[in-house]
Amino acid sequence: MSPAPAGNPSLYRVQVLDRALAILDALAQLRGDSSLAEVAAAVKLHKSSVHRLLMSLERHRLVDRDAQSGRFRLGMRLFDLGTLAVARFNVRDRARPHLERLMYNSHETVHLCVLDNGEVLYLDKIEPDRTVRLSSTIGHRSGAHCTAVGKAMMAWLTEEEVDVILQQRGMQRCTARTLVTPAELKADLKVIRERGYAVDDEEHEEGVRCVAAAVKDYSGRPVAAMSVSAPSFRLPQEKLPLVAELVVDTAQALSLECWYRPAEAGNGAGQKAQASARAGQ
Repeated sequence: MSPAPAGNPSLYRVQVLDRALAILDALAQLRGDSSLAEVAAAVKLHKSSVHRLLMSLERHRLVDRDAQSGRFRLGMRLFDLGTLAVARFNVRDRARPHLERLMYNSHETVHLCVLDNGEVLYLDKIEPDRTVRLSSTIGHRSGAHCTAVGKAMMAWLTEEEVDVILQQRGMQRCTARTLVTPAELKADLKVIRERGYAVDDEEHEEGVRCVAAAVKDYSGRPVAAMSVSAPSFRLPQEKLPLVAELVVDTAQALSLECWYRPAEAGNGAGQKAQASARAGQ
């Protein structure tokens, strides 16, 4: 292997790491086991360079090679490391700095919630220093059908899972605006999926509006939801899109920490990794 460039001993090691990560990314995107030529073509590197990196990744069990065909696949050590990472991941702790920024930018109350046994469970809350405040508390539970956080998470469940929640929990009317039929709710969930955020327009509590977006994991499943809530007079309809943009951006930032990679972001990330791998070729 070539020595590190003079005057910058860390550059070569960074290039090698970028190339190795590009190979792992390519193996994740290629369907089935892949040949050396297919991997080399995917990362646009010489086969000799890719072969050396694959042998190193195989030694560390990050890549497996089929003894019969000689083709490569992702190794089980990645599963071991991923399992440990997930086990040690605390969404509430990770969300705290994101919630603080969201509260600072919106100047309103922010929440972090999860779905627990078909109900919304409030894990965290940060309030601004304002005269009129909301009455929500950490540990409180609410119906999923009438809250922005609940609808934001249900929008990314299967229809069967939504049906189970509605059968178990019902659709209690909280205000005159509460959606109380499955057809109404499912129509709203379709809109939420299309625009990326949910709105509670005084559906849970009169005089209170809320905007929420789902936090997703590596599989695209909702693991939590983040929201901005405010008295309706401070969150009029015309202000909703601006607040929604803040909420969606914050939820997406936390989703990335939960290993969520949307298709377009994943492709972009793969292209960046491959571009870095090619640098200095």
